[in-house]
Amino acid sequence: METRAGGPGAFAGFDLGRVPSPCFVVDEAAVRRNLAILKDVGDRSGARVLLALKAFSMWSLAGVVGEYLDGTCASGLWEARLAREHYQGELTTYSPAYRREDLPEILKLSDAVIFNSPDQIARFADLIAAARAAGEVFDIGLRLNPECSQGEVAKYDPCQPGSRLGFPVSRLRPEHLVGVDGLHIHALCEQDFEPLHRIWASLEPRLAGLTSGLKWLNLGGGHHITRADYQREDLIALLRQIADRHGLRVLIEPGEAVALDAGILVGEILDTFDNGMPVAITDISATCHMPDVIEAPYRPALLGEVEAENGGGVTVRIGGPSCLAGDIIGDYRFAARPAVGTRIAFLDQAHYSMVKTNTFNGVPLPSIALWNSDTDALRIVRRFDYADFRDRLS
Repeated sequence: METRAGGPGAFAGFDLGRVPSPCFVVDEAAVRRNLAILKDVGDRSGARVLLALKAFSMWSLAGVVGEYLDGTCASGLWEARLAREHYQGELTTYSPAYRREDLPEILKLSDAVIFNSPDQIARFADLIAAARAAGEVFDIGLRLNPECSQGEVAKYDPCQPGSRLGFPVSRLRPEHLVGVDGLHIHALCEQDFEPLHRIWASLEPRLAGLTSGLKWLNLGGGHHITRADYQREDLIALLRQIADRHGLRVLIEPGEAVALDAGILVGEILDTFDNGMPVAITDISATCHMPDVIEAPYRPALLGEVEAENGGGVTVRIGGPSCLAGDIIGDYRFAARPAVGTRIAFLDQAHYSMVKTNTFNGVPLPSIALWNSDTDALRIVRRFDYADFRDRLS
């Protein structure tokens, strides 16, 4: 995959020495700009816009999110709890499968609970009935697989052959929608409008005669709405068209779009040596701090990297401190070989990287800082220590 980072923005002038290393630094002003774009899309299209917590769950900004968006979507019990503890607005919860012991609380916390198949809805009919008898109010949704593959990489494509995500639309029958209030369709990953347009053009005829008893349609996430080249006017028109034509309330669940180009991961060079090329070890680990670098894989953009076409400089392989041989972030061009103690930063790390960190090898977790590029206010909102590693184990 190619990085979607749009450039350093205000981070070009940020002093990397102001924070501990390693450290995620999130720019509140950049998050607000993204949120304002999303609010405008919601206001002009009539669609409800929810933050996907799976991508960005920095709850110290929950109040800011609440100023712009209509709520959140969760992927299970713990995210649903986080949503109700810190965020405002409606809450939609979807998981490929629920544990019976978790579902009563999920039904209590959520405004809509989306199931992966009609069989799951039937299996949990007793819990749904019991929750409603106890006075809980919630909708039931069904996730559909539109069977229209638009993903660039198979492992991120919900419509890949044999996908476990969503009930195949080719198998959908009217009886599957008894007791169902809405449909959920999530088939994108870091994409612009055209893939969504193609998916809907393929799906709409297959839903003919099946939407009359529904209240809403959730188009999920993967929409890179805040990217500079996203066709927002086309999206607004489509969302309005769907609502008007089918009489449905339409929802979207952007995650990355909320934090796109809004955060960096700061690190420090710990050692350098030669092994056929210059190699640098940093306190940032791909496997522990940016696992998508290995899983996707992709090469994150480095703040201040020298352009190769300008000539000169030196290419350095940057790797992490873990024992994994593949803990390599990538090869980057510096004006001169970086010295031990040099601070570096990777761009566009606020989404997904923050929520996927782990402590493999006992590698410390990055601190989390909140910066405001408009006011230059900076605060460290979280530091992690040995106890955070120890207490995950036994």
